Amino acid sequence: MNFYSAYSEIIIMLDALRTTLSYPKTSWQLCLLGVIAGVCAATVIIVFRLSFQYIQLQLLPELGAYEQLPWYQRFMLPFLGVLGIYLVAWMTGFEHFRLGIPFVIHRVKKHFGLMPLRTTINQFFGGIFALASGFFVGREGPSVHLGAAGTSFVGDGLKLPYNCIRILTGCGIAAGISASFNTPFAAVIFVMEVVMRNYRIHIFIPIMLSAAIGSVMSRLVFGEGTGLLFLSFEHLDNVIYFYLVLFGMALGALSSLFNQQLILVMKHAQRYSMISRFVLAAFITGGVGVFIPDAMGAEFNAVYNLLNQDISIGMVLGILVAKFVLALVAIGLGIPGGIIGPVMVIGMFSGALLAYPLETIMGSTEYHDGYVLLGVAGMLTAVLHAPLAAVSAVMELSYAPEILLPAILVVVPAYVVSNQVFKNRSIFIRQMEMQQLPYKQSAITQTLEKTGVLALCNRKVQTFDHYQTLEMIEYIKHHPTEYVIYRDNNEAPWHFVETNTQLEDQSSPFITSLLPVYSYQNTLAEVYDELKPIRSGAVIIKCHHEDKIYGIITWNALHNYLFKLEH
Repeated sequence: MNFYSAYSEIIIMLDALRTTLSYPKTSWQLCLLGVIAGVCAATVIIVFRLSFQYIQLQLLPELGAYEQLPWYQRFMLPFLGVLGIYLVAWMTGFEHFRLGIPFVIHRVKKHFGLMPLRTTINQFFGGIFALASGFFVGREGPSVHLGAAGTSFVGDGLKLPYNCIRILTGCGIAAGISASFNTPFAAVIFVMEVVMRNYRIHIFIPIMLSAAIGSVMSRLVFGEGTGLLFLSFEHLDNVIYFYLVLFGMALGALSSLFNQQLILVMKHAQRYSMISRFVLAAFITGGVGVFIPDAMGAEFNAVYNLLNQDISIGMVLGILVAKFVLALVAIGLGIPGGIIGPVMVIGMFSGALLAYPLETIMGSTEYHDGYVLLGVAGMLTAVLHAPLAAVSAVMELSYAPEILLPAILVVVPAYVVSNQVFKNRSIFIRQMEMQQLPYKQSAITQTLEKTGVLALCNRKVQTFDHYQTLEMIEYIKHHPTEYVIYRDNNEAPWHFVETNTQLEDQSSPFITSLLPVYSYQNTLAEVYDELKPIRSGAVIIKCHHEDKIYGIITWNALHNYLFKLEH
């Protein structure tokens, strides 16, 4: 008896929680779930980072030091990585090899952020093998995917409303990026600007909490530093500001070339099998690595150590071209990894290259680190079309808030040239369109998906079974404004019963309409799509695994709610 009482209490508490989370507003319950989401996502990312770093350190004296391997080992290492990636894809099913940030954005837009388990397994192990074997991919792609999955599994396990699960997915993405790069503010901006594309305060608050949790946990394991902390930004002379505009324009052109070529590679790669694409990626990566070992991997420390040496401008250009090609090959041929890391590294080399004319004229390399940082900001902006995320990332990664004004002078022309001159768009949008992953939503759908059905569900509903017809008629006569539902037998669907107000001769005094069934996890958007063609009637809200009725939502109630939101 005590067990059943405790179980009933838990069910009642969960129902109350689900109802609260159905409303598009900030609550302590949502904030608490944001903290839990941050812990779950950060834990997954920390395990992921430790795993690929451990494997890499078994092969290399330090992370990214591929030049210290014999040439034949550099050549074979990508093939070993491909073998591991392919075996995981084979065990989980090749049809589940859908990974990365574009796939996550698609799931957030069209599936409330719910992530399939098998694609998550592919991303976890495939990302480890790719990052440990020298492919020029970033860890942020797996971080976004794994962070989203870690929290969506929690939300779906508790059967929370889908509008809440979408927010928790955003929390997991923010925590994943923050735990990977120790950049909580940039992680929040990235989620709001690139993934959610929504700046509502009730979404913003839990995502901020999750990002903070991810950063704290990352610092406990990996220390206080950030990826670009070794770069120091010196105050620039005002006379240099005009050159920064030209600097940004050049980065906008380079990023447009990168996006165009990447999409071209992806289109041509579709005609080949997965194993053929992987082997080709391994062959090109290993072959380039034999002659230019510094082109392998996307570790920031390795890049800094290289740029900090007194190397010729020709060598900088050569490594930039090699990394440009390896990024196109690895990402375009489907190696599981992120695009942001390679873009940042290309931006670092581009900044060093584009600064060379000015440094030659001035006869000083005092501002060298600053140009490298600004190269990162410009490339990120123009490739991702996320200027706020790019500027905030560079500020956090370098701990240099004074970079803001110079970064704006680089970011704006980079974005304008990329967008207006070269007609370039966000690489994530182009990838989703090329892969036929839908992501567009109408304004009404975006608005209604923020609210769960329990927020508008009318629970004052009188139910009648097939043997209670006379009682139902009497009830409607005495309560004409009350909601009544009826079914012919225990297995039959429910019908909505309304008084016939047409008052025609020989017409029935009642009108019945079939009640479509929706789960208490659904949002108002699905109900709107159901009732919009007829603009009348209602839907019934039930428990997904029990015959429990929560209530109904009528078209009139939904229309009034939407009218209130619009005005």
